[in-house]
Amino acid sequence: MKKRIIAPLLLSALVSMTGCNDADATPPAKETVIRHGLIGSDFPILRASEVPATSTIVFLSGAVPGVSNPDAPANSAEAYGDTEMQTVSVLNRIDENLKSLGLTMGDVIKMQAFLVGDPAMDGKMDFAGFMRGYTQFFGTEAQPNLPSRSALQIAGLANPHYLVEIEVTAVRPE
Repeated sequence: MKKRIIAPLLLSALVSMTGCNDADATPPAKETVIRHGLIGSDFPILRASEVPATSTIVFLSGAVPGVSNPDAPANSAEAYGDTEMQTVSVLNRIDENLKSLGLTMGDVIKMQAFLVGDPAMDGKMDFAGFMRGYTQFFGTEAQPNLPSRSALQIAGLANPHYLVEIEVTAVRPE
């Protein structure tokens, strides 16, 4: 009677252990960010980004411009420059922050740009100037990846001469 019980138990244990050896297991396919471009448009942003659940998402705080013209009076509009100059300054700072975290501009999946109305443009944001700066970093031959993006006009920033603040979200490559 004992032989009839032990034999099925041993067989059951052997069957249940099949596939437990990790050396024979096939690793899961590497998941990647899926970038959905705009339909019927060559405007350099995405309509959406999909991030795999296994990815690490990195949220960077907003970055503001540094002084672009050290010869201008301290804390003046001339010291920080126009919207294009400030956009380039901010994106260079973001690039440095990303590099310090082991990331690149190509890892950015989402951007929010806060633009103050330019007094030289009757208080309207200089979107064209922003785009001239932005397209130096995104959608280039050297860095073709685009983020999904929002650009908003706001009333002001911490320094009255800042015209640009940008926040980005990046995905750490696996």
